[in-house]
Amino acid sequence: MTEKARRDREATGLRDALTDVAGLRVGHARVPGERALSGTTVVLAPEGGAVAAVDVRGGGPGTRETDALDPRNLVQRVEAVVLTGGSAFGLDSAGGVMAWLEERGRGVRVGSDPAQVVPVVPAACVFDLGRGGDWLARPDADTGRAAVRAAAETAEGAAVEEGSVGAGTGALVGPLKGGVGTASTRLDSGVTVAALVVANAAGSVVDPGTGALYGRLEDYVAGRVAAPSPKTRAAAERTLAEVREKMGPPPLNTTLAVVATDAELTRAQAQKLAGTAHDGIARAVRPVHLLNDGDTVFTLATGGAGPLDTADPLALNPVLAAGASVVTRAIVRAVLAAESVEGPGGTFPSYRALYGFEPRSPGGFN
Repeated sequence: MTEKARRDREATGLRDALTDVAGLRVGHARVPGERALSGTTVVLAPEGGAVAAVDVRGGGPGTRETDALDPRNLVQRVEAVVLTGGSAFGLDSAGGVMAWLEERGRGVRVGSDPAQVVPVVPAACVFDLGRGGDWLARPDADTGRAAVRAAAETAEGAAVEEGSVGAGTGALVGPLKGGVGTASTRLDSGVTVAALVVANAAGSVVDPGTGALYGRLEDYVAGRVAAPSPKTRAAAERTLAEVREKMGPPPLNTTLAVVATDAELTRAQAQKLAGTAHDGIARAVRPVHLLNDGDTVFTLATGGAGPLDTADPLALNPVLAAGASVVTRAIVRAVLAAESVEGPGGTFPSYRALYGFEPRSPGGFN
């Protein structure tokens, strides 16, 4: 992030987080136990829900209720999105979120009684089974309930915890520790676009020639960030080779993202935003969208900033471009916020531990 961009962010009061889209809240919960390394993250929409869409491009996705988001289908708005560890088993966490919403009368009305609702809770999972040492330690309905409760208890606009938390607790990017990251931007129009990701990719986030993060190659080329020294890179590669050997075959992985905006979007526009946001994953992870990935992007549009300019047929373009950019930055932040793990499930070093990157701004990784 340039110095001008940082000053602009401070002037607008943005936290560089998904919660910069007014009304959205984020909560994390971790599976308990010394041999557990998994968890769940919930993005809670404002009461009344948000327009939602999804685009799945990985070859091995694990999802729930994504068909409901097809613009041709009935559901207009959703109350929450669940990102979870535990592979397909972890999708049970969405049941706890549904129960919490139902208790508050939030969901699609299906009867004359206001309590007769069916909350539509789209969910997607990452593979992290056994990474803490216990194959059976995975999120369930209680984990989902804890995460949505944590989201509801945060103040509007609260900072979002990043790194090895929630659905990113057991995340990996190749042999490196992955995690949760978030980022936001405000367009000249006043519209806010933000992303939250769970970086758990089968591909790499590191350029082998420089040790630079793919998502920050422009900064390295421009000299805004110093590349790791050859000695540091050589030591890092030796460590990563050892980790890869112990890991065995390439793991089943997935990068998940929620891209949100306060613009008022149609469901078709939200679908387009979910699709182009995948470009942000491709800029930060190489290769991407493999058969052993389940890469999935959700879109949430709250409408708080009002509609786009109806007289301009290309008014959506800045939102589309920003969606991809914030996804790239969120992946970078996830990797830089992650902490090394050493336990019965394996040793997973962080990027910072190997390459020595330090944040340039207090509380951030820009």
